[in-house]
Amino acid sequence: MAIDSKTVYAQSSDIKSRTYLEYRKDMKKKAIAELEIIDWLENKLKELYNNKIIKVNKSGGDEFLWFLRKGGVSRKPDFVADIDGDKKEFEFQYADKEGLEFYDFKISKVAKRKKDKSLEPIKNKLFIYIYKPQRKYAIIEPEWIFNNSNIAMVEAWRTAAYRVPKDKFEKILKYDPGLEQICNQIDIKTYILNFQHSLIDIYKDKLSFLLQSVIDEDKIINIIPNELESYFEVCFILDNLNKVPHNANLWLVYLLSYITEGISLNEIAKILYCIDFLYSK
Repeated sequence: MAIDSKTVYAQSSDIKSRTYLEYRKDMKKKAIAELEIIDWLENKLKELYNNKIIKVNKSGGDEFLWFLRKGGVSRKPDFVADIDGDKKEFEFQYADKEGLEFYDFKISKVAKRKKDKSLEPIKNKLFIYIYKPQRKYAIIEPEWIFNNSNIAMVEAWRTAAYRVPKDKFEKILKYDPGLEQICNQIDIKTYILNFQHSLIDIYKDKLSFLLQSVIDEDKIINIIPNELESYFEVCFILDNLNKVPHNANLWLVYLLSYITEGISLNEIAKILYCIDFLYSK
C-alpha cells in the first residue's frame, strides 16, 4: 500500500510485524477507547483547570476515522484541548492487564532531541493514562516520565521506550468511579470487534483455496463483481494480496446498494468487511 507522506512519517517495527488487517483491528481498538473517554476527559480537565471553558477534540492521524492513519505513525497527538483559547496536546494510553512491571511510553512521544543530540522532555503536552482493571487514571507531564523512567527495550514493540517501574507509576494513579461505565463500554465494543475478526479467520479457512488459485492479480483489480457473494470474495482476495481495486470509490457505491431491508446477519458481516476494506483504500 502506498504511504501518504502528508499524514505518515514512519512505520514503526511493531506495525511492520503485523498484517494490515491486524493493524486495522488494533487501530479500531484504540479508536474505541479514545471515543469512549473524550467526554470524561473534557469533564476531568474542567476540574483540573477550575472550570475554565474547555473543549476537547479528537486529533491524530485517525482524527475522523481510524483508517486515515494508512498504516503508519502520525506526528499529531490523540487529543487537542482548547483551554480558554490555549491549546494543550494529549497523548492517550491505557492498560488492560494487571500485574505490569513497567509502564511504557514511546520515546518520540515523550522527548525530542536537542542540537547536541541529547533528549529533553516535550513541552505543552500531557499524557492521559487509564488503568482499566482498577478504574484508575493519571494525567502526566512528559517531564515526569522523563525523570522517573529508564530507556530500555520493549519486546512487544520491538523498540526501546521509556519504562516507568510499577512502584513509581502506581503511586500517581487515582480511582475514578466515572470510569466504571466507560471501561465496560470499551470492553463490550472490543468483544464485538474480536468476534468480528474471529469470523474473518473462518472466512480465511473457507476461502484459502481462492487465494491459492489466483494467477492474474492485475486482472482482479479491474473486475466489478455483480452480486454480494462475489463482491465479498474479490474484496477478500484483494485485501489479502494488499491490492487496491481500480475505481475503489465506484466499488463502494455499488456495495452500498446491497444494504436493503431484510438482509441477514451473514450478509451484513460481509458488507461490513467489504466497506472496511474499500474505505481504507
